[in-house]
Amino acid sequence: KASQGTRFVHWNMSRSQYGFDALASRYHHLTGNQVQANVPQSARYDLDLVKGIVSRPSHKLAGQSYVGKILILNIAKGGVASAWMLRDMVQSGRTPKALILNFANPIMAQGAAFADLPLIDRFDVDITTAIKSGETVTVDPEAGTLTVG
Repeated sequence: KASQGTRFVHWNMSRSQYGFDALASRYHHLTGNQVQANVPQSARYDLDLVKGIVSRPSHKLAGQSYVGKILILNIAKGGVASAWMLRDMVQSGRTPKALILNFANPIMAQGAAFADLPLIDRFDVDITTAIKSGETVTVDPEAGTLTVG
């Protein structure tokens, strides 16, 4: 079968502002390799906008590129600067395909919406342990699935 070797993970996205209805009209399928870390993430202080890499030396993903990848992280941290940083990343063309988090704070959600960058959070499981680093994932907001494999 085509689905053999594939796992499905469901996320709790019932809010109309950030849920399936909000995302379905913009994104149909996002597929790509992903990088992940079970650590907090600050768009402003942990990501290098110019080089497209995780720049904080103490970060688990230090030196790795996030460009064109689905970035899977534990939680978002930071303030209002994260919103404009995400927008600048998109405008520069050095951006992840999507942000997948266990929990995104309201500022990160606002920034992702402002930047027109897909962000999904509040899974039923710890998403940083449910998906192995380097696995290919497909995000399909309209169907409500995140497919691994």
